[in-house]
Amino acid sequence: MPKTKTEPLRMCAVTREMLPKSGLIRLVKTEKGILVDNEKRLSGRGVYITRSIEVIALAKKRKTLNSAFKCEIDNAIYLKLEELANGSRNQ
Repeated sequence: MPKTKTEPLRMCAVTREMLPKSGLIRLVKTEKGILVDNEKRLSGRGVYITRSIEVIALAKKRKTLNSAFKCEIDNAIYLKLEELANGSRNQ
């Protein structure tokens, strides 16, 4: 009997829940700064966050990403995350 593939689980940095990778957005700290890794393949320090407006707002309020990356996160990153979260709701 063939084995079925299970999707890998990753922990959301804000809610600390283990969720499938497809339901999360990955951010990466590289030499160029903090980038949104849509394909989940960039090398560097990666952090996953749930694809939800509420969780993104909570991350901004608690400064969770600042702590995870040990640097200041620009507001443009949060706007990009909100766009991605809104895009997933419309699909």
